[in-house]
Amino acid sequence: MAAHHRTAAAPGTVAGPPGGTGGRRATAGLAALVVCVTALAGCGGESDTEKGEREGAHGAKKPRGAAAPKTTVRLIGDGSTAFTGKQPLLPRPERLRPGQRPPQFVVFSWDGAGEDSQRLFSHFRKVAKRNNATMTYFLSGVYLLPEEKRALYKPPQHAPGSSDIGFNDREGIRDTVKQLRAAWLEGNEIGTHFNGHFCGPGRGVGEWSVAEWKSEIRQAKSFVKAWKTNARLTGAQPLPFDYDKELIGARTPCLEGRTNFLRAARDLGFRYDTSGVNDQKWPKKKKGLWDLSMQLVPVPGRGFETLTMDYNFMVNQSGSTSQGDPSQHEYWGDQMRDGLLRGFKRAYYGNRAPLIIGNHFESWNGGTYMRAIEETIERVCTKREVRCVSFRQLVDWLDAQDPQVLARLAKLGVGEAPERGWPAFLSPRPAPAPKGVPGAEPAKE
Repeated sequence: MAAHHRTAAAPGTVAGPPGGTGGRRATAGLAALVVCVTALAGCGGESDTEKGEREGAHGAKKPRGAAAPKTTVRLIGDGSTAFTGKQPLLPRPERLRPGQRPPQFVVFSWDGAGEDSQRLFSHFRKVAKRNNATMTYFLSGVYLLPEEKRALYKPPQHAPGSSDIGFNDREGIRDTVKQLRAAWLEGNEIGTHFNGHFCGPGRGVGEWSVAEWKSEIRQAKSFVKAWKTNARLTGAQPLPFDYDKELIGARTPCLEGRTNFLRAARDLGFRYDTSGVNDQKWPKKKKGLWDLSMQLVPVPGRGFETLTMDYNFMVNQSGSTSQGDPSQHEYWGDQMRDGLLRGFKRAYYGNRAPLIIGNHFESWNGGTYMRAIEETIERVCTKREVRCVSFRQLVDWLDAQDPQVLARLAKLGVGEAPERGWPAFLSPRPAPAPKGVPGAEPAKE
């Protein structure tokens, strides 16, 4: 069983930049970055026993590769989106058998997902397919809105056409839609990172009302549902999903404004939120939504933990600049990769809590964090009993489980494996007492 303690705050740890990346051509610079959430420090041990390799059942593998829906396409609105039937390549969630150890879920997610000149969206789609993984892409709605139509966006508490991450052009929209379409057909999830990404005090998302959050969500949907008209790309293929039904979860900008967002999201039928900060423990519901918060993992060589996000590792390494000392790039990338792997191992050999990881399609510090994420995917997603899934797939699985089993799992601490093994811990009946203790069955003559 691994020990886990929280102590002082980790210096310079933040929740994410005011922008993600995406298909945008204009964005706010790092000089405008706002420190949003301070990750608490801690020291986490590991228990790397090989017991985890021997127990339990391996999760069923799902087929990979894009597959066109076999149903008739029904266009929605101006044809920007379409109903094409059930999403391909989604695994069927199965309830754990009595005594069965849960699989190790890992969720890789991307804030502000879009395709720009870095081609990171298309790259990580290929990485996912090679490693039997699916992911969640949180699309910023303004990445499907051209600059000349910026006035269509009316952000809460800001002038029409305002955005801290800019807008897009026709080429960027065309490229982003191409990736979104292919990603969905490969079983990935398309979530939302909302629109203008306003962080910090002074009209930031942390000050928005429930009604203002609902307006922001409606507008994010509207830009997805009308990208053809807005970008004058009426001859292009539609996105193969109904976004009103596809959209079931989100991560707020800089992890701010969560309280009122949760109220709005619950009213709008969302199923999960990933805008909080938590330890590596099994999730519970908060205000009716699954709380799939970002998590704290060790920073190798440092005395604290930080969030499982590229941006947070960067700020702890190079501060507010994304162009830090080139001689440190390799070390910094290794540090992030190894921190994520430590977090993975203490869950895999411990409580099996899902590991939540967030990223941005950015080449900060020479692309070192993109390398770290790719190497992490390659090392964990092909392991026995590991399922690298989207948030949608994770909540489908959680909803399929016995609530009493989930409640029992939630009692396990960070890195804590069941003392008497998984079969006894998740058995439908209390396990017999060990021989030689009160209540044990008498020895046979």
